[in-house]
Amino acid sequence: MDALDLLLNRTSEPKLEAPAPQGQALENLFQAAFRVPDHGMLHPYRFVVIEGEGRQKLGEVCLAALLAADPEADDKARDKALHLLERAPMVVAVVSKVQDHPKVPAFEQLVTAGLAAHAMQMAAVAQGFGGIWRTGAYATAPLVREALGVSGEDEILGFLYLGTPVPTKFKVPRPDSSAFVSHF
Repeated sequence: MDALDLLLNRTSEPKLEAPAPQGQALENLFQAAFRVPDHGMLHPYRFVVIEGEGRQKLGEVCLAALLAADPEADDKARDKALHLLERAPMVVAVVSKVQDHPKVPAFEQLVTAGLAAHAMQMAAVAQGFGGIWRTGAYATAPLVREALGVSGEDEILGFLYLGTPVPTKFKVPRPDSSAFVSHF
């Protein structure tokens, strides 16, 4: 796939099925993450791969988090929480690891972690896979943070759902760049 074509035509894929990246294809995602701009080479991120039974186990944690926040949650919300991570064969939690550094402010490290997630999704698409980055309330839920080993100032920036895209009829609009660009 041509790099410019990849950049101009990437979309989030909400419907994903098996297979997900494995072996060298998965390693390529991590290697792409390591190539993003990273002032100080701090690697201010880590990744938690959730697949197989791990999706169901974390779904149970999401259900517990939902009930901790809303004990009266209806059956539909409970079912959604329980099966949330089954929307794709693999989910990668992207966790920021901001460090105190005299030359690299926290916001720059957060941007680097976000870029790492984007690079991973682009590497997935370049290899014929698809993905969608979702965040939501579970990214900040204490029970989910604990289950994924996230503590202190670290944050779950989002969940990168990965797999093989199921074609949809949804078309992503292309905005006119003039509404977003100015010249100085």
